[in-house]
Amino acid sequence: MKVTGYRSLTTQHDWGRLIGDVNGVMAGPRTDVHVLILETDDGLEGVGIGAHGDINRVFGAVEGEDPRAVSVLYDRMLARVFKNGHNGATFGAIGAIDMALWDLKAKAIGEPLWRTLGGRDRFVPGYASGLDIALDDDDLVALYERFTDRGFCAAKLKGGRDLDHDLRRLEAVRDVLRRNTTRPALMFDANESWHRSQAVRFVTALEQRVDLTWIEEPVRRWDAAGLASVRRGVRAAVATGENLTGLEQYRPLLDADAVDIVQAGNVWGITHFLRVAAVAHGRDLPVSPVAHHANPLAHAAAAVPNHLTSEVQDLVAPIGLHVDQEFQDGGIVLGDEPGLGIRVDEEWIQQAQAADPPAATAGPHVRPARAGLRLVPEPDAGREEP
Repeated sequence: MKVTGYRSLTTQHDWGRLIGDVNGVMAGPRTDVHVLILETDDGLEGVGIGAHGDINRVFGAVEGEDPRAVSVLYDRMLARVFKNGHNGATFGAIGAIDMALWDLKAKAIGEPLWRTLGGRDRFVPGYASGLDIALDDDDLVALYERFTDRGFCAAKLKGGRDLDHDLRRLEAVRDVLRRNTTRPALMFDANESWHRSQAVRFVTALEQRVDLTWIEEPVRRWDAAGLASVRRGVRAAVATGENLTGLEQYRPLLDADAVDIVQAGNVWGITHFLRVAAVAHGRDLPVSPVAHHANPLAHAAAAVPNHLTSEVQDLVAPIGLHVDQEFQDGGIVLGDEPGLGIRVDEEWIQQAQAADPPAATAGPHVRPARAGLRLVPEPDAGREEP
């Protein structure tokens, strides 16, 4: 079996709500979902999920190769871009190809990827995370009631601008989760919007009323000294790592003893997660995947010894994707369909050339002008500079 080509599709996810974080909110309730399909000479096809606009930089490393050699092919892709680097969009393309290669490897032997990777239990513990900063209090409660109906006992909220606002929402979600447990796990995500002193000040105030399990990305992803400072200054664990694009980027954080919960983004692929999990395990640290459409890392999470919990952002799949998993008992229940269990209905999806979306002028992927510089709420902090 040889990789012969690929197709790129773009579908959408209908969230049924606006999503975002402290940095901004998406313009509408639907967002693009990029789908990569790797083709082989025997007709078997592998599916990867995630933006892959830089695919032509790395596809030559896998073209004509047996996809079952996925670990070696991952390193071939990294080597292919040795001089120019593999960060950002290129790492996303590597991640999408890597998912599709693992999908092919498991499909070739007719079993779900979680079994191919050595998993024993199809259940992956999870936590609810509704990307919820745009919701009013009533809609926030309604959203987490739906998660609670599926057995979730833990939730992560977005915030970081207004202490009173965030306390009210954390307490409201805590009360909802108490249907399932007397001690819900509450996490809080500041999405790199603070500096270290602001983070300690804000989190310390939250902890006077709420028992936080972890604080996520309190400062910039690469700020090892800042993360270590926050970790020393608060009771909550510090979680970070979803935006680190390469195993080497974890080293300074781990060496600085700056992280308690090691995270990895679903969009960066299966091999990246497995390697991050192994490095974290060597430090006796738990690992936690940050979600993306179809939760592909759940298969790998089922096979590593230090998986803590996986983020679940929604209870439905993107348009045109049929995903063999369910949400029950506060987690992800993986199915038995071969590979990642993702079937693509191309009649529902208009085929388009893979490309990164144009740079947004606002939203959660654009850093506000005053991020990291606030000590008190600033209503106009997200406004663009003239």
